[in-house]
Amino acid sequence: MTRRIAIIVLVALMAVALVVGCSKINKDNYDKIEVGMTYDEVVAILGTPDEVTDAIGTKSCVWGAGAEVISIKFVADKVVFHSAKGLK
Repeated sequence: MTRRIAIIVLVALMAVALVVGCSKINKDNYDKIEVGMTYDEVVAILGTPDEVTDAIGTKSCVWGAGAEVISIKFVADKVVFHSAKGLK
């Protein structure tokens, strides 16, 4: 029984390490973002945003939290401004 628990814990830790290590919030992906790209094109690169604020034809999206964050503003579904902080 103890060996089984150890294996389950090991698999869980490996899964967490894989998810953390595969973050799409990084400098390489940020550098792919260009003014004029559509929301869907950005989501294909960064994944679903963590925060979205819609207001009359504009959309402000944030990917990440804490030290590593990408912020993008869309007007009529096109990137008009993007910024980042803490990317590696």
